[in-house]
Amino acid sequence: MNSVETHLKQYGAYHRDKRNVLTHFFGIPLIVFAVAVLLSRPAVDLGILTLSPALVAVVVLTIYYLRLDIRLGAVLSIFLWLCLALGHGAAQWSTAGWLLLGVGSFVGGWALQFLGHMWEGRKPAFIDDVMGLLIGPLFIVAEAAFALGLLKTLRAKVFA
Repeated sequence: MNSVETHLKQYGAYHRDKRNVLTHFFGIPLIVFAVAVLLSRPAVDLGILTLSPALVAVVVLTIYYLRLDIRLGAVLSIFLWLCLALGHGAAQWSTAGWLLLGVGSFVGGWALQFLGHMWEGRKPAFIDDVMGLLIGPLFIVAEAAFALGLLKTLRAKVFA
């Protein structure tokens, strides 16, 4: 497994334009939320938890992100679990409402992504490396931390 620095440096090379990074602050969370919504069906209520493909994905991703970096992974995991809860709630809606929310968020998120990459003048990172799909959410958490003046050593390594 590559280090968090390697992943972020690789992903960051595709995201130098501030407008692109800004669109990602909205687009990536929308996509993550949409995936949680869409994977929340089918679901089986087991009393203390609801088993769904979304739950399996969130558990696996939480482990992956925490192994990459405990601090960034913890923040991202909180967001993932919130998306899971909202996704499971949306799964209770009518099929039309659930699909409208999930597909609408997914399409809207990707529209923002591609707008940002139009400004960047460079294709999205995942075109060259599918891992970019997993690193994007972590990159946004890292960018937020960097903007707050946190994780200066990691920032220096990523943007060296």
